[in-house]
Amino acid sequence: MLTVLGRRTSFNVQKVTWLLDEIDLPFRHIELGGKFGGLDTPEFRMHNPHGKVPVLKDGDHVVWESHAILRFLAAKYAADRFWSDDPAIRSPVDQWMDWSLSTLQHDFLSGVFWGYYRTPQEERDWPTINRSIEKCTGHFRLLDTMLSDRENLLGATLSLADIVIGAHLYRYYNLDLERPALPHLDDWYERLRKRPAYLRNVMIPFDDLFGKLSF
Repeated sequence: MLTVLGRRTSFNVQKVTWLLDEIDLPFRHIELGGKFGGLDTPEFRMHNPHGKVPVLKDGDHVVWESHAILRFLAAKYAADRFWSDDPAIRSPVDQWMDWSLSTLQHDFLSGVFWGYYRTPQEERDWPTINRSIEKCTGHFRLLDTMLSDRENLLGATLSLADIVIGAHLYRYYNLDLERPALPHLDDWYERLRKRPAYLRNVMIPFDDLFGKLSF
């Protein structure tokens, strides 16, 4: 059986378990990291020398980094739904996956979620937080435009691009921050909320992370 290592409240772990649930692939989940610890043990460092989650174990094969794990799972277990051998079909997905990691996740998870939500109130750097919020507003406006004529980012079918970007939305819509009117993004979020796999793996309360830069 596949094994996923990493705490359920980890954003990057949620991407992996969401995909596994979407393709109905059984897996064992071991909570590691955060309050569970275990990332500095020699055993875990053999799996990932960087000491970060998620880690996927597939028999003797180990994969770390969430997007690498998603591509591995899609190629091996879900080629009919999430993978294509045609680079012209696969490249739009890769583009949005890379943009999500290098741009959206950097500005939202690092800049807003960590800068605002996970930082104690007395330590918040509001000029930096506001710049990150402004950048994220632009990112979400772009996504809103993309979604104006389609069910998902690349059309009618859910893709890996939807998983890595859509995973942001539960936190985005549940932070006590002002948000612009983005009707197409709102509608997409409502569609995702109706997916059982999204409900089970992404819509996980994160209250225990409030004001905590470390565990």
